[in-house]
Amino acid sequence: MAATLPMIAGALALGIPAAHAADGPARDTLAGTRPAWATAKADKGATADSSQVSARVYLAGRDATGLAAYAKSVSDPASASYGKYLSAQQAQARFGATKAQVAAVKSWLASAGLKVTGVTRHYVSVSGDVAAAEKAFGTQLHNYAKGTKTYRAPAKTASAPESLNGAVLTVTGLDNAPHKASHNDQLPGPGAVFKNAGPFSSYYGSNTASTLPDAYGGKIPYAVKGYTGKQLRAAYGAGSYTGKGVRVAITDAFASPTIAADAQTYAKKHGDPAWKTGQLSQVLPKNYTHTGADECDASGWYGEETLDVEAVHAVAPDANVTYVGASSCMDDDLLDSLSKIVDKHLADLVSNSWGDIEANQTPDLAAAYDQVFQFGAVEGIGFYFSSGDNGDEVANTGTKQVDTPANSAWVTAVGGTSLAVGKDDKYLWETGWGTEKATLSADGKSWTDFPGAFTSGAGGGTSKTVAEPFYQKGVVPNALAKANNAAGNRVVPDISAIADPNTGFLVGQTQTQADGSESYSEYRIGGTSLASPVIAAVQALAQEARGGKAIGFANPSIYAKYGTKAYHDVTDNPTGRQLAVARVDFVNGYDATDGLTTSVRSLGKDSSLSAVTGYDDVTGVGTPANGYVESFRRH
Repeated sequence: MAATLPMIAGALALGIPAAHAADGPARDTLAGTRPAWATAKADKGATADSSQVSARVYLAGRDATGLAAYAKSVSDPASASYGKYLSAQQAQARFGATKAQVAAVKSWLASAGLKVTGVTRHYVSVSGDVAAAEKAFGTQLHNYAKGTKTYRAPAKTASAPESLNGAVLTVTGLDNAPHKASHNDQLPGPGAVFKNAGPFSSYYGSNTASTLPDAYGGKIPYAVKGYTGKQLRAAYGAGSYTGKGVRVAITDAFASPTIAADAQTYAKKHGDPAWKTGQLSQVLPKNYTHTGADECDASGWYGEETLDVEAVHAVAPDANVTYVGASSCMDDDLLDSLSKIVDKHLADLVSNSWGDIEANQTPDLAAAYDQVFQFGAVEGIGFYFSSGDNGDEVANTGTKQVDTPANSAWVTAVGGTSLAVGKDDKYLWETGWGTEKATLSADGKSWTDFPGAFTSGAGGGTSKTVAEPFYQKGVVPNALAKANNAAGNRVVPDISAIADPNTGFLVGQTQTQADGSESYSEYRIGGTSLASPVIAAVQALAQEARGGKAIGFANPSIYAKYGTKAYHDVTDNPTGRQLAVARVDFVNGYDATDGLTTSVRSLGKDSSLSAVTGYDDVTGVGTPANGYVESFRRH
């Protein structure tokens, strides 16, 4: 007994309620509900009892451990259960919450004085005052300094009555710090027009900047005008596959009012097959919230949806696309969109070009996301998330970290590259996406402070919170996996595709022109927001190649092919000399009225991250090569 006492004392000192407190009914702790920033040093005192709380109590279901185990086995090519997916109804019947569990949770919350405001198969939402929330969850709510602002959070880990027999997975909303995603991209605000200035290359290297200063010992080409589907299909080995019969979903916040017309116009202009009736559908909420520029900036998401839809169709022109719009950029609303796809099995592949930094991801939300991804896995649904556009995040946040939800062990994190497609759609090479920018000097004879500062690059690195998943063991080098602790952590990304806006994709969208009119125009775009839908579309081709049978959660399959000819192994220096392109931009973003700015963009310089031979934290296992799509025929 003596040996166990320090452990118990330690647990109490850390504010973790003992499993059986002597002064009341036994409670089950809800791990992760006290955020890391709610420290004694930051404590500003108790929150007023009358303050209002809106929370979600997520349901663990009847067999949470079994759900995770089945999600793993059904996704692993080495398992006897591989590919034995359940229907949405079967998954709910086997792993979802029972009516009795829901009734018991509702009764507990109501008895504490909280009002039940909604019930789904995933959670019970409640509202009420702080006093009722403290009673229900066995904690005190205090105000804490976080950065320059003050937010409410539990002073100790929340708990639920043990009599509920583990029916509660977690609770979100007890802390009221913002939990919202941003779209990971190099997007101009599509409310106002954006256009690229020339000159351009039509394919990589077709137009040399002969009048501009040398870079790295020679002349460099102008940036491409923007690749189209034909070039991307050739680069990633599409062959004759078109995604026929495969359903791809896209989630973002809000919805572009001109998406159908823009997508049709774009396809016609660039030789993609026309969209058939019903091929593009939208599932949208009744109401939108947090639309203002200071919150989610609704119109700023229109270009994101446009990019995602046009990129999927460009690479997999016969796939059916369902756009599922969230009512805002807040985590709760994005979770609802993902749940809609799983609950109704709206698609087998889901592209998600949004995220936040890992430091903003609290364990309660991570648990809610992972549960949705696990339900998706048992149904044969794979989720693809862009890995982020700020490299190691140091320049952006001051701290080396990865992005979330891309850090989840249950999603495919998609990193980014700079892509060179040459004459006749020939794949030349890729580098890891990471850009340093220097501008042309006033006399036009040199580059100022060459090579310049880091501007953007593929997100990647080692998670601080997610354990190393089974499929990464033996592939991800220990130097990465064990960077944060000896037990090993999740490393992102898993796979990658074109992302560099300097070797980017041409997108077409209705925008507000300089004279105030609205009309369709095109611009080059990048970001891992491009890489994610491109990989989802390639996966649609792979699913068609295997006769339409769902790939599901793809990471075990992706890593099983590591080191084969299925991948381009991407490095930062594929030609033996440092690569760069010249780029000319309108100062005002749309015409030459206010002049032009000329810059050199060095490729393959992703903050502290490096694309090297083998697995790396910029490009993962690499990008799909000619053998990739075909390799799925054999599984």
